Amino acid sequence: MPSRMFRCILIVGLLLHHSLAHTDFFTSIGHMTDLIHTEKDLVTSLKDYIKAEEKKLEQVKKWAEKLDQLTSTATKDPEGFLGHPVNAFKLMKRLNTEWGELENLVLKDMSDGFITNLTIQRQYFPNDEDQTGAAKALLRLQDTYNLDTDTISKGNLPGVKHKSFLTAEDCFELGKIAYSEADYYHTELWMEQALKQLEEGEVSTLDKVSVLDYWSYAVYQQGHLDKALQLTKKLLELDPEHQRANGNLKYFEYIMAKEKDANTSTTKTADEQPEQETAPKRKGRAKDYLPERRKYEMLCRGEGLKMTPRRQKKLFCRYHDGNRNPKFILAPAKQEDEWDKPRIVRFHEIISDAEIEIVKDLAKPRLRRATISNPITGVLETAHYRISKSAWLSGYEDPVVSRINMRIQDLTGLDVSTAEELQVANYGVGGQYEPHFDFARKDEPDAFKELGTGNRIATWLFYMSDVSAGGATVFPEVGASVWPKKGTAVFWYNLFASGEGDYSTRHAACPVLVGNKWVSNKWIHERGQEFRRPCTLSELE
Repeated sequence: MPSRMFRCILIVGLLLHHSLAHTDFFTSIGHMTDLIHTEKDLVTSLKDYIKAEEKKLEQVKKWAEKLDQLTSTATKDPEGFLGHPVNAFKLMKRLNTEWGELENLVLKDMSDGFITNLTIQRQYFPNDEDQTGAAKALLRLQDTYNLDTDTISKGNLPGVKHKSFLTAEDCFELGKIAYSEADYYHTELWMEQALKQLEEGEVSTLDKVSVLDYWSYAVYQQGHLDKALQLTKKLLELDPEHQRANGNLKYFEYIMAKEKDANTSTTKTADEQPEQETAPKRKGRAKDYLPERRKYEMLCRGEGLKMTPRRQKKLFCRYHDGNRNPKFILAPAKQEDEWDKPRIVRFHEIISDAEIEIVKDLAKPRLRRATISNPITGVLETAHYRISKSAWLSGYEDPVVSRINMRIQDLTGLDVSTAEELQVANYGVGGQYEPHFDFARKDEPDAFKELGTGNRIATWLFYMSDVSAGGATVFPEVGASVWPKKGTAVFWYNLFASGEGDYSTRHAACPVLVGNKWVSNKWIHERGQEFRRPCTLSELE
């Protein structure tokens, strides 16, 4: 018993310690792993509770069997039964004392602190925002990777180790969350999937009426009046008294009659009359603010622009000695060209597994929701288009971080003393960072003013994990896709030698479809590079 109490106290203590860090669970797989251990402990506690309840129930059953036999005999001849003084005494004793003891047994809390433990831990559980965030991540993955609802529901995703299924209730919940966001396109898809699973015979507490209610309205909101009417009629076949459906039916019929009258009353001749569509076309996904959304998603799927064979032949692999750096003359780094314009190079086997684990261990306690710099105010803030958690590590904290920083300096030839700290990022469910620039544009003159080190001249990005599916770094302007590979790093310049921004370096981190993505990056700034990368007169050189 003391050991269980200690375990509960330990877990609560850990949760209290991390309560501030563990917000926005869905934005980091690394932090979500803590929830697995919490749930495991609760399951163990629950099993203990069930065993205790079963033991109690066996005692209650014995009472019931004994009293059933006794009362069966007594009710056949109550007066004769009570004529025996022992029976009369025992009846008084049972009703005055023993039934009270039975009541206490039935009401006794056999949970051994389970309810208390659960109540304490629940305040550190994921909240509605986490559930909504995870649901929206699934919808984002569905769009980005062109997945149909049935594929997701059956768990047929590439590279999965632990196959999982969505129930009809799960599909319904996804549809409801989409509905709450006024996303009627996804509401329709998931309500249709929920109904399909119910009609295939899935046992569920979910009723078809609720599904059809959401589905018909979502269809109507997208302009499909005929289909909305059809679904509403189907709903009323199941529940003829459904108040909202009856009202919608009358409204839909009124609108359709009004449209029919408008079409027949036109003065145009049949030849002049444009062909009428029986139903409006599907409006599809909600309008997106991202101008390159289609190109970005195609690159995430491994589609889109391809480099010509002529350009491809100019890309090489080589051993790189860091411009005759003594550290790399005898053991040069393996370098591979990923793209020509902008030039993106990948360094292979450039960070060891042991170094990666140390960096992750240092970062995990500090992981916070990743932020972006507001281009107007310069203030760091969270954004829906960056789903990850990050932490910053300084070189003086650990020899490994210092060694990594010096390795970047030796291989790039750039001074990292004015660079930003090493940023470690872990992506969550559907984790992504939509297309963006690493450097400050001309309309953002104060973006890095507080640093006093100029603009971000270059980006170095370590891949600290393999990703089973998705998670590529893509450059929509040029059509480049760079796929994560543990132990490698990619490097590119954000600025031309003249100091002008290279707009072809606009890039994005694609959503993680399956797996866990860890990266770390170093943003190198202009100050200190005056003699390492001299300025040129040509703007685009």
